[in-house]
Amino acid sequence: MAKYGFIGCGNMGGALVRAAARSVDAGDIYISDFDSSKVDALVAECGVKGADNDFVASECNYIVLGAKPQVLLTVLLPSIAPKLKDRDDFVLVSMAAGIKIEQITQAVGINCPVIRIMPNTSAGVGEGMTVYCSNDKVTNCMEEGLLALLRCSGKLDKLEEKLFDAATSVMSCGPAFAYLFMEALADGGVKCGLPRDKALTYAEQMLKGAAATALISGKHPGVLKDQVCSPAGSTIEGVYALEKGGFRASVMDAVVCSYLRNKELGK
Repeated sequence: MAKYGFIGCGNMGGALVRAAARSVDAGDIYISDFDSSKVDALVAECGVKGADNDFVASECNYIVLGAKPQVLLTVLLPSIAPKLKDRDDFVLVSMAAGIKIEQITQAVGINCPVIRIMPNTSAGVGEGMTVYCSNDKVTNCMEEGLLALLRCSGKLDKLEEKLFDAATSVMSCGPAFAYLFMEALADGGVKCGLPRDKALTYAEQMLKGAAATALISGKHPGVLKDQVCSPAGSTIEGVYALEKGGFRASVMDAVVCSYLRNKELGK
């Protein structure tokens, strides 16, 4: 029976722990974090087990690394490397933005199996988007094991590593952009007289429904937008206001800026 370890249980790591606990036996999941309160909260919420970094590195078959990029290469991997060098039955799973597989194997000092993933925090509620790639040390069985661990996190897609920075900018940074838009929609509703709680609920459900419509229908967003805009109607007036304010260019700029930062983190 495989054991699954998580080192680092922040926002992203915690979201994956929640998804993993719905996918496999929670009793086979061990979590570690320098902030013990995060571990305690997830143990109580999900039924997983608390541990320390040494235990995860020594005993777990899948070791999910939730450290920040700046910490992963210089602190975490060198600290657990001695435990890993005596083993041949583990896979490192990294979610660090910008950090390539080759950098991970160099930092740990052995050419071991590594799967690189980039999820988003919506994995915690089963609606995430995760891309992944692996090195040639990862077998089909190892990859299938990771997919089984994350099967309740949402959608998963295999992607060339060279495209990870771009994907991260869209689907991992993107939720923050969506929340900003959601808040702005609600603010607009409040300005027009809606109570705050109702405005937020309407904005949240609208975005959920719009995303579901696009995914299920398979139609291009531009086509769906046109279907909502009646001639001389209120919706096209709102679209005009967004276009006049440079809405689409601003969103594209946000993705590009995030992309450039992801590349910086990998240096």
